[in-house]
Amino acid sequence: MDASIREEILAILDRANDMTLATIRQDGYPQATTVSYAHDGLDIYFGCAADSQKARNIGRNRKVSLTINLPYVHWGEIRGISAGGLADRLTDTQEIARAGQLLLRKFPQGIAEYVSGAIEGVAFFKVVSNVISVLDYRKGFGHRDLVGTEPGAQSQAR
Repeated sequence: MDASIREEILAILDRANDMTLATIRQDGYPQATTVSYAHDGLDIYFGCAADSQKARNIGRNRKVSLTINLPYVHWGEIRGISAGGLADRLTDTQEIARAGQLLLRKFPQGIAEYVSGAIEGVAFFKVVSNVISVLDYRKGFGHRDLVGTEPGAQSQAR
């Protein structure tokens, strides 16, 4: 992945707070929900109710898509990412603690009880993207760079 595109992805991940996460329902239809997230590099972490629809969907099918957008006033300022990848529920206590610390660092107000385990029924997930589309209308209407996240993947500008 080109270093400048990676830096743009990380800048968007740093500046935004919420993502729209699409999972696959049992009946095959997509379900999109908004969740707050934190990240470590390109890995994205979020928490939700363990018995929520999205948690059950991921339990059946790990494939997810997501979008993250920065606020804008004019279309020429649109920046964001959309990605497809796999989500996994974290079960390792060290990974759960890492996700909790990342979320607490990003959202220090009001979530300490969730990430500390004081509230039962919270599940943490990690999303690893296989492909990311970077939208940047500053480079022209509809401009996007499509990148694979595997080592050696090629980028495509559109």
